[in-house]
Amino acid sequence: MTGKLDSLASLTIDQVQGGLRAKQFSATELARAALDFAEAENPKTNAYLQFASERALAAAAKVDAKLAAGEDAGALAGVPLAIKDVILTRNVRTTCGSRLLERYVPPYDATAVARIEQAGGVILGKTNCDEFAMGSSNENSAYGPVRNPVALDRVPGGSSGGSAAAVAQGTAVVALGSDTGGSIRQPASFCGVVGVTPTYGRVSRYGLVAFASSLDHIGPFGRTVADAARLLQVIAGRDEMDSTSAFAPVPDYLAQLEGNVRGVKVGLPRQYFEGATGETADLVMRGVELLRKLGCEVREIDLATTKYAIACYYIIATAEASSNLARYDGVRYTLRAPSETLSDMYRSTRGAGFGAECKRRIMLGTYVLSAGYYDAYYLKAQKVRALIAEDFQKAFTAVDAIVTPVSPFPAFKLGEKIDDPMEMYLSDIYTITGDLAGIPCMSVPCGKTAAGLPVGMQILTKHFDESGMFRLADAFEKAGGFSG
Repeated sequence: MTGKLDSLASLTIDQVQGGLRAKQFSATELARAALDFAEAENPKTNAYLQFASERALAAAAKVDAKLAAGEDAGALAGVPLAIKDVILTRNVRTTCGSRLLERYVPPYDATAVARIEQAGGVILGKTNCDEFAMGSSNENSAYGPVRNPVALDRVPGGSSGGSAAAVAQGTAVVALGSDTGGSIRQPASFCGVVGVTPTYGRVSRYGLVAFASSLDHIGPFGRTVADAARLLQVIAGRDEMDSTSAFAPVPDYLAQLEGNVRGVKVGLPRQYFEGATGETADLVMRGVELLRKLGCEVREIDLATTKYAIACYYIIATAEASSNLARYDGVRYTLRAPSETLSDMYRSTRGAGFGAECKRRIMLGTYVLSAGYYDAYYLKAQKVRALIAEDFQKAFTAVDAIVTPVSPFPAFKLGEKIDDPMEMYLSDIYTITGDLAGIPCMSVPCGKTAAGLPVGMQILTKHFDESGMFRLADAFEKAGGFSG
């Protein structure tokens, strides 16, 4: 490799497209180099479950042909990227990190995937994840855990740990993940990259394998705010294949990154800082002080229903998971355990195919939806969810953005919390409220601990105000906030 390709692990989207325009390399040369690099590096982290070499090289060849003809090759022309393995890719195996789907090859692409390739993106492969996106550490995958490229003895976060690790490792320029309760932002924080959870409905869920349908989002990872914004620009917008996708127009996110945030009102919810201590809290507060220096008006706010969020989330999410995962019964999509009767086949297939965390959530969800408990648990949780969303609506009448920690702690060691479900669930204490309210939120790096572990700062804005969120995050990045 020569020239720009020597710095493959740190290329941004602009640098990729600048190199293509200057003919420093072709899209095909870049794709081959990216595939070789990713395959060589993958044994360190287990970030990828499989590579899609033929598809990547075919997409790159199309980009080269368009550039040679003087045509517009797209907003992601030639950009190597990765897709979380809960997002369908036509003719490329999609396992959801589960043995149940280890042979499943989808017949169609998710809308987000189709839009990426229409924009010239080059999909290198599918990234590892917690089984059916259920987990906060990426240790629940049937294909082994992902290791954090920053510290290989630590988790990358979950459930989108493979996508976060690929971007942090440099084996993808950008990547897609999915977020139900923090599964983009928490891995982004642990791996030191940018992770974005858009407004619910901003990105089509068509082709996203459902965990909890009213909470699931597809969103981007990038090493810079601009890269994440560009990828969201491509995948966002109304989709007739998804009735929950919003009709709201998609603004030009990159045009909003002018760097001026003077006068922006930033709220600090006291409930989010009560449990954050030590270096995590110090680094986030240092980030807040930088925002103040940039001219932001910082004030304390109250989000009183936050204390109910964990219980509310795990009732709603497990209930929806129980319903969604009922389809994996050995009849249609999945592997089938040999049995003499139909009921034995169901039982054997699901018993052997699902991992421990999936079984735990299915059982919890089935319980809260059962006769006599629906009103006491599920219905009450939905009412609390409405109150949490109302809290945010009131807050955004007084402030433009809310800033909080992403996690109470940096990346923990592999195996440290896997046997304590409650401790693991508490990893998401600061991220689940954004999903419950359906508002846009993101993690941006705000420094590293003394041990060199990244810490993320969370930015939340009102519904469909991704532009304001990106503007604040970009100003923070340009002012040196990512280095702490």
